[in-house]
Formats: sequence, structure tokens, C-alpha cells
Amino acid sequence: MRVVTLLPSATEIVYALGVSPVGVSHECDYPPAAREQPAVNRSRVDPDASSSDINEQVAAAEAGDGVYAVDRETLADLAPDLVVTQGVCDVCAVDHVQVADAVADLGLDCEVLTLDVHSLDDLFESIHRVGAAIDRPDRAVDLVADLRERVAAVEQTAARATETPSVAVLDWLDPVMVAGHWIPELVELAGGRYEMAEHGAHSRPREWTEVREYDPEVLVAAPCGFDVAQTSENLDDLTERPGFDDLRAVREGRAAVMDGHHFVNRSGPRLVETLEYLAALLHPDLFDAPPGDAVRDLATLRA
Repeated sequence: MRVVTLLPSATEIVYALGVSPVGVSHECDYPPAAREQPAVNRSRVDPDASSSDINEQVAAAEAGDGVYAVDRETLADLAPDLVVTQGVCDVCAVDHVQVADAVADLGLDCEVLTLDVHSLDDLFESIHRVGAAIDRPDRAVDLVADLRERVAAVEQTAARATETPSVAVLDWLDPVMVAGHWIPELVELAGGRYEMAEHGAHSRPREWTEVREYDPEVLVAAPCGFDVAQTSENLDDLTERPGFDDLRAVREGRAAVMDGHHFVNRSGPRLVETLEYLAALLHPDLFDAPPGDAVRDLATLRA
């Protein structure tokens, strides 16, 4: 089967189920083999700009032709049987309506499968849906069972903790945005309290004063699309805000930077790794420290 995946999480799911897509999105970079596949879309935003510049570029693109463009010639040449797209966020990946229009205009005889993940259960259901679509239902069952087992292990260990710290995860720095979707659920499974967003809610801009009033015990900076290095380069957008050093998480050395590109903002199988990393930040006495390329202490990056 010829599969095109237009968001990184779908690419990870398809590879995890034993199928190599013939085309991917411009952001698909895991597993490494995905980088070798032709990109079927492009972004109208410079991913290497500062967080404030990217925010302005996104606003301008949304007012125009959109953040992403589908490479229709490449899509037609690939002649897919299945195109996997998303309906979660039209800023994070090409929107399913745009993909469906391209498929219809090109007259392609293929299925368009739209994933809309806002929770772990949504992720597991999406794995089953993709498995059925690519004729790998048994692989999907095994993968979901493994992921559920790892989630249960984290939950059981976190239940031994003597504290339930308040947590804020920021998935943009300028303006400040508090992460929603699956993050409130992951934080609670990891043994924390997440009181700035509801389960499944969309991430949205927040006033910095709201974060200061919440005064989290654990703070995680994980901008969408930024790895640890890029977040470090943009850290002043956060640390120069008034009262940053007065936050409990900062005073007590419980502020961290997490790779938002690969973990916090990507709703694929590695969300379970994200859960494990969050648990380690919340309860370092109960969990192994996460790898340095995924999570770094914020104070160390500022030094």
C-alpha cells in the first residue's frame, strides 16, 4: 500500500506499524528514515525565526493563503492509496480540508484518513484506525497494549509520591501559551496538578500575569516545533518577563526545557515517553532522569 502521511505523529504511527510511507510532511524527521522521503507540503513560515517573529508570520499566513501549501504535483506523482492528515490544529500541520480539496481536484483514487488527537485514548484509537487502514490491525493491537502497559507503570509508580505539585507547560513563549490537548492528562498521570487548562482543551495565549498568579511548582518550557537548542536560543522571551525569577518553580530549581518538537506537541506513540519524562521532572526520586537531548534544567541553560 502506498501511504502519504502529512503530519509527524502519523508518520511515526505508520512506521511503528511496519509500513514505510512513500511521502511525508516537511517536518517529518522520526524515525530518521522519514527524512529520506519526499515532502508533500511546505510551510510559509520560517521555522528558525524567533518565537515572536514566527507568531507574526503565522498570523500573516492565516490571513492569506494559510500556513501550509500542498505540493500537488508531488502528491499526484506518488499516487497514494491512503493519505493521513489531521484536524487538531491548522498551525501545526496541513489541515484536512486543504488535503481533501487537493485530492479531489487531482482526481486521486485514495482514502483520506483524518486523525484528531486530544488525549491518550484518542491516540490509541488513531493507532487502531491507521492499523486497519494499512492492513496492520494486529500490529496496532500489540503497539497499543505496550503503550498502555507503560502508562500504567508510570501511574502506579507516581501513586507512591508524597506530593502532587502544580505544573505549567508552556508550548509557546511569545506570546505565552499554556499547553492543552493531551498535556493536562499526562501531567495528572505523572502525579501532578494541571490547573491552567482542561483535558483536551486547545492551547491558547495567556496573560503572563495568569502564570504568575498560578505560580507553578514545576514549570516546563516546550515551544511547538522547537527542540531544546532552539528553545534555549529564545529563552529570554520567557526569562526576561517580570517576576520570572520569583516563580516557585524557578526559585526551587524545578524549571526545565523540554523538546517540544519531538515530544510535547507531537501526538504519536512517543507521547508515552513524554509522560515518562514529565514523571521524572515531577518526582525525580521515583523515576529515572530523562535524556539530556529531550529535557534540560532551565537554570543550567541560563548559566
